[in-house]
Amino acid sequence: MTSLHHVCAISKAPFLHLHGCGKSLFPSSHSKGSSLSSHPSFCKVGVRCSYSGNDIKGNLNTAAIDIVADVKSERIVVLGGSGFVGSAICKAAVSKGVEVISLSRSGRPSYADSWLDQVTWISGDIFNANWDDFLGGATAVVSALGGFGSEEQMLRINGEANVVAVRAAKDYGVPKFILISVHDYNIPSFLKTSGYFTGKKKAEAEILSKYPNSGVVLRPGFIYGKRRVANGFEIPLDLIGEPMERFLSMVEEYTRPLSSIPTSDLLLAPPISVDDVASAAVNAVTDDECFGVFTIEQIKEAAAGTKV
Repeated sequence: MTSLHHVCAISKAPFLHLHGCGKSLFPSSHSKGSSLSSHPSFCKVGVRCSYSGNDIKGNLNTAAIDIVADVKSERIVVLGGSGFVGSAICKAAVSKGVEVISLSRSGRPSYADSWLDQVTWISGDIFNANWDDFLGGATAVVSALGGFGSEEQMLRINGEANVVAVRAAKDYGVPKFILISVHDYNIPSFLKTSGYFTGKKKAEAEILSKYPNSGVVLRPGFIYGKRRVANGFEIPLDLIGEPMERFLSMVEEYTRPLSSIPTSDLLLAPPISVDDVASAAVNAVTDDECFGVFTIEQIKEAAAGTKV
């Protein structure tokens, strides 16, 4: 005879599998308005067992044994969480019961959506951040930092800002760092000297150096979806990206031989949904054995929960 009792509830979720990953965890539920702690979150599970075999004669009342285990919950910090990709990551994480803290210069997005209330929004600058406010107890940092501008601006936001964040996360003992980078286009090397690509590569190198066995680099190409801007206005990038993704998937067998031609993947690298990028990032958070560099195709398969 076996009886079970739970000291707290555990949310049910499917197992997650990723490239280079094998272990699966149940994400824990997030309580709205919970305070930030300097310690990782844990959920205690109690199991009471007693046994009486059929071969034992007489009425024997065996003593119950209580077993209490700690189940780690996830708390992630999303850098650039109010942007196009960052907000999709926050939304996907919340839907899986992950506790989410967002750090961005603009703070909470101005539009209205129910999931926004389940995220702790912090407004601030990476270079002047008080890391004590949110890195303590974090189980992962996901960086969606990036952007265009002058050469100096691109190098600073795509590279230096991420390097600062990686070093801070490492200093605070955060076990995992995930970067949304960019597809490695087969363009001439002199074109890759721009601040955008140089910055991304600098950030990648820092992550893979500081987190060789747990760092994750996602390299998507053109990311499509409904991009919200000021006052909640949406730019429907999916009207371009989604049909193009389907078309390139249909003709992949014929275009694959062209991939070795310089600059060909500027046209042939398939677009990817912002939801797929977000799902892959969140799946990487919840799998302790997931690490490495993910191509566009591997991101899609990771988002679907399949092993690449």
